[in-house]
Amino acid sequence: MNCTRFPLRFYSTYHSNQRILHLKNASGPTKVDHALQLFDEMLQRQPPPSIFQFTQLISVIVNMKHYSTALSFINRIKLMGIPTDLHTINIAINCYCRLNQVSYGFAFLATVFKQGHPPDSTTYNTLINGLVLADRVFEAVELFKKLLREKICEPDQFMYGTVINGLCKVGHTSKALELLTVMESGSCKPCVHHYSTVVDSLCKDRMVDNTVELFTKMTEKGVRANVITYNSLIRGLCNFGRETEAAKMLIDMEEEGVSPGVYTFNILVDSFCKKGCVKDAELAVQAMVRRGLNPDVITYNALVDGYCLRGEIDEAENVIDRMMEKDIVPDIITYSSVINGYCKTKQIDKARHLFQEIQDKGLIPDVITYNIVLQGLFESGNPATAKELFNKMQAKGHAPDICTYRILFHGMFNNFQCSDALALFRSLGSNELMKDVRLYTILIDGCSKCGKPNLALDLFDELLLKGLKPTIRTYNVMARVYCRDGLLVKCKEMVRKMEDNGCLPDSVTYNVIVQELLKQNGCEEAAVFLEEMINRGFFPDSTTFSMVLHLIPNVGKESRMRTIVQKLISVERKDS
Repeated sequence: MNCTRFPLRFYSTYHSNQRILHLKNASGPTKVDHALQLFDEMLQRQPPPSIFQFTQLISVIVNMKHYSTALSFINRIKLMGIPTDLHTINIAINCYCRLNQVSYGFAFLATVFKQGHPPDSTTYNTLINGLVLADRVFEAVELFKKLLREKICEPDQFMYGTVINGLCKVGHTSKALELLTVMESGSCKPCVHHYSTVVDSLCKDRMVDNTVELFTKMTEKGVRANVITYNSLIRGLCNFGRETEAAKMLIDMEEEGVSPGVYTFNILVDSFCKKGCVKDAELAVQAMVRRGLNPDVITYNALVDGYCLRGEIDEAENVIDRMMEKDIVPDIITYSSVINGYCKTKQIDKARHLFQEIQDKGLIPDVITYNIVLQGLFESGNPATAKELFNKMQAKGHAPDICTYRILFHGMFNNFQCSDALALFRSLGSNELMKDVRLYTILIDGCSKCGKPNLALDLFDELLLKGLKPTIRTYNVMARVYCRDGLLVKCKEMVRKMEDNGCLPDSVTYNVIVQELLKQNGCEEAAVFLEEMINRGFFPDSTTFSMVLHLIPNVGKESRMRTIVQKLISVERKDS
């Protein structure tokens, strides 16, 4: 009997392995059903298959991202009395982490200890990654430190990478950089993945010089950059208007044997277009084609937008023709750029016609398209049509975003619809929009321009009571409100308090207050602010300068204002 059972079981194991292998390579909606069927069959076998086989099948389910199903499989195995191993437990912990239930993952860690399986690096890697996925980065860092401090587990490259990624995710790039340095001096050396993560984060933090320095250090250590590293660095340089360096980086990249892709070229094309250098962007597209790369809809959209920003709508339409010749279908982003181009060149009727035409073709405008048309209508003196479009937008199920409301309120105040704008603002209730400082700034400025300074002052007080932090733009608007309403003392108090609130006065702030002081013959005090302004690297605008010149006494008489003007001329000469 034993001789008969062995080959049957062997055949059964082989057959299951083949089916699991087939499931791994399969695709389609029935894949999960087949996995469930195979699992049920395996449970009914006597004796049941080994935990290794069950884990193989569960891994297939996990790769399909059916984490709850995988956990139910593990629970059924345990109910059948089949002992699980550390690998199975690690899979369960990973599933809980992926389902944003990392606490259950830690509960499973207790199971590991109970069963006498010491947790391995995979267990801790999974938990640290789960904490990062759940935005509990600082807890992840503390666990990592505990592992190091108590020598529980030797961190590997994956663990270091997870912690570095988490730190970058929450904006603690400097800490990630420190950890990278620790790796460099330890036995577990950083690889290109670790450097790429920090390079990308430094670029997002607008620390492009530090990025270049780290990139140089990385290559000097013999770590070869990959396309992801180069893409991050090229994008960082472009964001700072350093397209020439970015283009050189692309050449260096090729010399190092790393082939730039369509995405790499798109970064350059988009940057050139946003800067208004569309001809350079076209040259980048030509270079792209010479390398056998095909421009995609993102490439063409950048060109269309570039030409539209320059007001060259005919050229933009030619690009759309080129797209269609290549069987690339223009999308809503393409047409939104053209509509924006029409609005910027005061061709609102063409913009409205195209807006309707694309809808007739079956394209659905997004909130950005609606925002462009709304702004165009307000700027062309069609506030009633703009409000009508705003209502239609909502009726069609498009939720306005913060930009929509900023455009709407700005347009309404510019058309002296102060009461309607305030009523609409109050109708938002406790909406998150009512916590937007820029929105409050538009309302304050609008009320002031509509001759309602008391409402403007009340809105500023409301903003502060909500604990919102005014921006420099808000303070400058308030400086004008105070000066228009003859509240110069209040204005000076606010300017002196700005720094305590972490917001330094800028050129506009100083010009507003100096002009008001000069109007009220407060020359000595105006001179104090002027000197402070110059010392901080700001200069009077043409209006302030003209007012100061009129106050300089005849030749031969010394005055503080004359000294300030001489100082200004001296600084300007040095700059030249």
